[in-house]
Amino acid sequence: MTRPVLRRSSMIATCRVLPILLGLALFAGPGLARAEAEPVPAADASPPTDACAAVMTERVQRRYDAVRDLRARFVQRTTSVALGSAEAAAMEAGGEVFFAKPGRMRWSYETPEPSLVVSDGKTLWIYDPQVAEAQQFPVGPEFLSGAALQFLLGDGQLVDEFEIVARDCEAARVRLLLTPRQDSSYERLELRADRETGEIRSTVVIDLLGNRTEVELEELQSNVDPSVERFQFEPPPGTRVLAVPNAR
Repeated sequence: MTRPVLRRSSMIATCRVLPILLGLALFAGPGLARAEAEPVPAADASPPTDACAAVMTERVQRRYDAVRDLRARFVQRTTSVALGSAEAAAMEAGGEVFFAKPGRMRWSYETPEPSLVVSDGKTLWIYDPQVAEAQQFPVGPEFLSGAALQFLLGDGQLVDEFEIVARDCEAARVRLLLTPRQDSSYERLELRADRETGEIRSTVVIDLLGNRTEVELEELQSNVDPSVERFQFEPPPGTRVLAVPNAR
């Protein structure tokens, strides 16, 4: 069976969404509850001290472990090497996102045009109503590789899965640069976390081709108990369904 040829709009949607699944899987965890924060050792120079990376990693992990689900508004900016610099610079999108452990998510894109990304933890759908087309992906080792899959499914420890370096330890938001320890379908992740709470407020994903996807979250709410139906998708009548058996 040959792989279906994707339309250009669907290719753009796929390029836009797949890096998010790697980076924003980590957002399934950071909660909004405030625990007593351990002081972060400040770094006077770059690179920062190992103590800063260790403390911030533990703080982010603790936030990640403490939440069942998350709702937020998001803004996504994508720079795609394949699409060229002029077009890539204009690739900004936004909307509402829900996450729920294990491995469920719903991205409702509102701008620049409506689209939907839904996963129940087993199957992921990318729906483009403009062309009445839905892409169907299996969520498994052949779809996401390495540690990102473990976090997507609600498991895993940052320190076990990533080489971690901290930057800007003296700032309100500390940068954590994460390089996967095992072969993965992305080069690295960058998290920006609140220095006092460990709450992740944005991610950057760099894939193996150099494409860059940044997502910022606003109006975060945790443990809102979204319904199971929110993470299910049934293609509307007349929708062309493209089943993609292997996303890599």
